[in-house]
Amino acid sequence: MPGTPHAIEAEGLRKWYGGTLALDGLGLRVRAGTVHGLLGPNGSGKTTAVRALATLLRYDEGRATVCGADVAREPARVRDMIGLTGQNAAVDEILSGRQNLVLFGRLFQLSRRAARRRADELLTQFSLTDAANRSPEHYSGGMRRRLDLAAGLILTPRVLFLDEPTTGLDPRSRNQVWEAVRSLVAGGTTVLLTTQYLEEADQLADTVSVLDDGRVVAEGTPDELKARTGGYRIEVVVRYAAELGTVAEILRGAGTGPPETDPDTRRASAPVTDPVTALSEVARALHSAGVAVEDLGTRRPTLEEVFLQLTGRRTEQEIPA
Repeated sequence: MPGTPHAIEAEGLRKWYGGTLALDGLGLRVRAGTVHGLLGPNGSGKTTAVRALATLLRYDEGRATVCGADVAREPARVRDMIGLTGQNAAVDEILSGRQNLVLFGRLFQLSRRAARRRADELLTQFSLTDAANRSPEHYSGGMRRRLDLAAGLILTPRVLFLDEPTTGLDPRSRNQVWEAVRSLVAGGTTVLLTTQYLEEADQLADTVSVLDDGRVVAEGTPDELKARTGGYRIEVVVRYAAELGTVAEILRGAGTGPPETDPDTRRASAPVTDPVTALSEVARALHSAGVAVEDLGTRRPTLEEVFLQLTGRRTEQEIPA
């Protein structure tokens, strides 16, 4: 649909694997030139959604378009406009890093000279120049992941699907990937990102869809989703866990919801609507009660808390194998 503000649109997508319904009427709209995050526990349908939208599998019901091209009826046209990086590195172990990128460039019909030039640009962008002539067999896990990402960016796609792109990367490598994504979006590329790192969604995503059981259960900006948990929280860390009962009673009077306590961290918290007033009242009450306080403050809820509230489950990296 020419002129649409949405690079990706999906409505009523359903996908069965045998008797299992992996997508249950999934609806999605991703504005052009933004990063849209897909969050969800294991089995929520994130990867199935990406594979369906990227034409790697056919959905059984519904309709989807990418940059106006119908995914089911015009798969070749969709593929011409997208890039995809999956969860596992797909590089050749025999070729060097540079040779891998040149090969991908040639497969994308770049001339030999243009493929070499693009390979060198990507090696620099992903800090792989020093390892350019080594086989990926001798790369660290993070280096292999960065090479795989570089291969997916040989051509600058209109829409880039990133399925857990920083899994296994150290913080420095993850930051490099984030900067590369931001650079792409600044140039007009739309990114659909699945991730198991809530910090990653908070850092990169303009909007987030939370998936559970193959459907979207919540959607909005990270700030909008956080606001759904009740705005601010006041937190108290005490020196002695035995004093948490007293702290909970104080928070019950100052907060807008039931307090939560954690003896292991000696922490108590409660939602509040006016953080400044609540902080002042709680500080006075704690002092009057003689509670030994190690830390006191207010904060916004995290995406982790939003995720727990919406799905009742933690993110993938915290689920035992």
